[in-house]
Amino acid sequence: MGRAHGKRNTQAIPVARRGPDFHPHAAEICGLRTVDDIILGLRAEDIERAQKEIERQQFARPVRLVEGGPSRQETVARCLERAAADTEVVLVHDAVRPFIELEMIPRVVAAARQEGAAILGIPSVDTVKQVERHMILGSIPRERIVLAQTPQAFRYEIIREAYARALADGFTGTDDSGLAERLGYSVTVIMGSDRNIKITKPTDLPLARLYIAQERERQEAAQG
Repeated sequence: MGRAHGKRNTQAIPVARRGPDFHPHAAEICGLRTVDDIILGLRAEDIERAQKEIERQQFARPVRLVEGGPSRQETVARCLERAAADTEVVLVHDAVRPFIELEMIPRVVAAARQEGAAILGIPSVDTVKQVERHMILGSIPRERIVLAQTPQAFRYEIIREAYARALADGFTGTDDSGLAERLGYSVTVIMGSDRNIKITKPTDLPLARLYIAQERERQEAAQG
């Protein structure tokens, strides 16, 4: 496991429960000075293939593979169990968001180190309605809404406490910051990016293919 300046700084936990397909910037993320250790949670049947891909890409830092659980929350919990006790900041990222811009990672880590917890988020461009049984109860002002993204970063002791309490209470959240919020911790929002899309349905694929093509063009231009 990597160390920086004689101590562990940031533990990165990518969650890839649907398969071992790698983030297009995986090698670059491994090379960031902000990130010291990487633990990848994924399905048991994908571990062998993922290990071969890691060896092929020759990442700058070791990547530890952890068999995920039946849910995202359980998968992150299992990864947290493997984190070193002297970890300072934990960074959790969903592999289904493969287009994170690298410069955002140090920003969200720095905010978590200072404030305790931080996420990426973008403003909602749509009007959001509160409903019950198909009836509108009211409109939520857009200036009070952000759409949460990953990576999300936390001081180690905060995310460990949040997950332990969630397990004890039988609580399941929709993201990691929600587990911290329910314990009263404040979470800072750092402006994210519209490119940081979450690929979860077939209609997301055309935009993903466009971004992949743009990444290839960028890499080819950089190589001359």
